[in-house]
Amino acid sequence: MPSVSRRQFLQTASLTAAATIANAQSPAPLIVDTHLHCFAGNNDPRFPYHPRGPYQPAAKASPEQLLSCMDGAGVNYAIVVHPEPYQDDHRYLEHCLDVGKGRVKGVCLVFADQPNSMAQLPALAKRGDVVAVRVHAYAPDRLPPFGKPELRAFWKKASDLGLMVQVHLEPRYAPGFEPYIREFAATKVIVDHLGRPFQGTPAEHAVIVRWSRFPNVVMKIAALPAPSEYPHRDIAPVIKQLTDAYGADRLIYGGGFGANATPASYRAAREKVQSYLSHLSPADQAKILGITAGKLFGFAR
Repeated sequence: MPSVSRRQFLQTASLTAAATIANAQSPAPLIVDTHLHCFAGNNDPRFPYHPRGPYQPAAKASPEQLLSCMDGAGVNYAIVVHPEPYQDDHRYLEHCLDVGKGRVKGVCLVFADQPNSMAQLPALAKRGDVVAVRVHAYAPDRLPPFGKPELRAFWKKASDLGLMVQVHLEPRYAPGFEPYIREFAATKVIVDHLGRPFQGTPAEHAVIVRWSRFPNVVMKIAALPAPSEYPHRDIAPVIKQLTDAYGADRLIYGGGFGANATPASYRAAREKVQSYLSHLSPADQAKILGITAGKLFGFAR
C-alpha cells in the first residue's frame, strides 16, 4: 500500500474540509409556487364575494396561513392568483399582497369588454407587486370578446403597463388567443394548468403545445388531474410532451395551497409535481420548481 506523506495528507484534509464547508454554505434551491388562490371565506364583511362569482368557498385560505405553509414547506415565494369569486374586486388580493410583504406577488382579473373593469389596470400595475392580468376562456357564457377591438385593447393595455397576460382556457378556445400572442410578441403569456389537456381533444390541445414556437409563451405545470378522475388518462405523457416542447426555461410549477393545506401537504404537492419531472436533469428540475419563475416574476434570490 503506497505511503502518504504528511503534506499529501494535509492537502487532502484541507480539500475535504473546504468541500464540506461549501456544501454546508450552499443555498437551498429556490422554490416559487406560481399558482394559488386565497379566500377570506364567507364570514368576513370586508371582503364579500361578488354576486357574479361562479363559486363561493366557505372556508378561509388566508395569506397568514399561506406564509406559515411556505415557511414549513421550503417555499421562498408565491404568486396569488385573484380568484373568480371576487370577480374584479381586488380588495382581498391587495390585502394578501400587503400581508405577504414581498414574498408574494399577484395576478389580477379584469374584463376586456367592461370599461370600468379595465380602468383598474393602471392603479393595479402601479403597485409593482401585481405582475399579470388573467383572462378566462372556458365557460361559453363568459368568454372574452374574441376578434373584437376590446380584447386587443386589453392586451395592449397590459403590454403598455408591463403586465404579463395569464390565460386560463379550455383547448377549444386556443385559436382565439393566437393572434394576440403573435402581435404582442414582447408580452409574456402564461398558460395555466398545462392548457387543460383533458378538457379538450388531443388535436385541440396540440394547438397549445405548438405555442411553444412563440418565445413569449410560458407553460405552467399545475392542477394535475388524477388518473381516477374523468377521462381517466395518465397525465405523465402530456407533461413529457410539454417539457420537450417548452424546455425548463419556459416551464413553471404551481399548486398545493388551500384552506386545508399544511406545511406537509404543501410540500407533498410540490414533490408530486417533481415526480413527473424525473426524466429531466436536476438542474432542469430546479429551473421548473423556482429558478425560471424567479426570473420571470422578479423575485430576488
